[in-house]
Parts: sequence; structure tokens; C-alpha cells
Amino acid sequence: MSLALLSLGLLVAVVAAPTALAAPLGDAARGRTLLLQRQDTGCILCHAVPGLPLGGALGPALNGLAQRYNRDELQLRIADARRFNPDTIMPPYLSTAGLHNVARGQAGKTVLSEQALADVVAYLLAAPEADDAKR
Repeated sequence: MSLALLSLGLLVAVVAAPTALAAPLGDAARGRTLLLQRQDTGCILCHAVPGLPLGGALGPALNGLAQRYNRDELQLRIADARRFNPDTIMPPYLSTAGLHNVARGQAGKTVLSEQALADVVAYLLAAPEADDAKR
């Protein structure tokens, strides 16, 4: 019986663990361009991003991400932050699951493509540490 419980526990752990996205490699220059497009990504509306004009203060500053996350971990967090914090106000950028009251014409569409997400992550991991982005 303990072997069955252990197996069940392992199964639950495997099912609940976030999985890496099979994302393409990103281009940091394209990622920087995307981050500056407030109407498309919205990142700098809420976050201060190193190397970019002063951003918002609603979310945490995005400096030092390369010291805390690898590429796959950061992609998962941006793709759908609800995996890590179900109460987050950060929108899912590569998921449409569980969204309600979506604007007509946007239903079923993600904010970013897999390539765009990879590009944003490439910039964030290579971003210069700017003093004005640290808060």
C-alpha cells in the first residue's frame, strides 16, 4: 500500500510540475523592440525594465533576472504567471485558458507568439543592469 501511495505522490508531483516550453531561441534586439511597444506587450506599463525608459511600478522591476532564472523558467513565468501565483494580476502572454470577457476578435488569441516570447526572454536575460530600473 505504501508503494501505491508513493507512486500516486510521484504522479501528482509530475503532473503538477511546470513543464518547459518547446520555444525557439530568441533575438534580444527584437525582444527590446517588443518591450517598448506598450500597446502590444504592455510590459513597461507595469515593470521597470533594465536598459529601457523608466517603466511602471505596479509589478516588480525586471533587473537581475538572469541571476534568478534560466531561459525555460523565465519563459514559463511570462507565458502564464498563474502557474506560480494563481492570484497574479499579470496577464498570461502565451495562454488563453480560463480567460473571461475577452474582447471580440481576440478570443482564442495569445498576446505573444512563441517566437515573440522567446525574443522578450532573450532581451530580459541579456539586459544591462541600469540603476534607474532598480527599485
